[in-house]
Amino acid sequence: MSSIRLFILGSLAERGEMHGHGLRLLAEEEHIDEWADFTPGAIYGAIKRLAAEGLIHTVRVEREGNYPERQVYALTPAGAAALVAIRRHALETVVHRPDPVDLALSRLGDEDAAAVVERRLTTLRAMLAREQSHLPEISEHLTLMEQQVMRHDAHRLRGEIEWHEELLGALPEILHDAKSGKAPPA
Repeated sequence: MSSIRLFILGSLAERGEMHGHGLRLLAEEEHIDEWADFTPGAIYGAIKRLAAEGLIHTVRVEREGNYPERQVYALTPAGAAALVAIRRHALETVVHRPDPVDLALSRLGDEDAAAVVERRLTTLRAMLAREQSHLPEISEHLTLMEQQVMRHDAHRLRGEIEWHEELLGALPEILHDAKSGKAPPA
């Protein structure tokens, strides 16, 4: 599933014809880089790919003042069908990716494990605090569904914090077992 494809196709379906700069501004306005896996700057390349695939097409070229010409895009029928399929796939597929921290922790060398986990906890807590302070500021600009999406991320951060706290509490026993050469229980 491609989030950037979903964003571009969905934005054109929802808002109508737009040029690339308008899509980029929309992505910036929605702080897309905070809750999706792409940055606003990636939109231009994705637009070219979607146009080459026939999912969007140029409806006209505009020029405002001294700005460069901008191609205005719209969905094609194939793009509308692709949007339905991409959205359905995103809604029906649960994404649970391996976190590289798990492998790194299982292969921890001489690093101070407690200090590593504490630094991660500090970062996670700061991310959660930033999110919790940011949501009330922007809530009036979000739909109820967008507010729920933002809460989803906060819940995920709380889960990460809880797991890191649990790991920190278990570290003395884990490190003792590692030094004594005991095999972990099966």
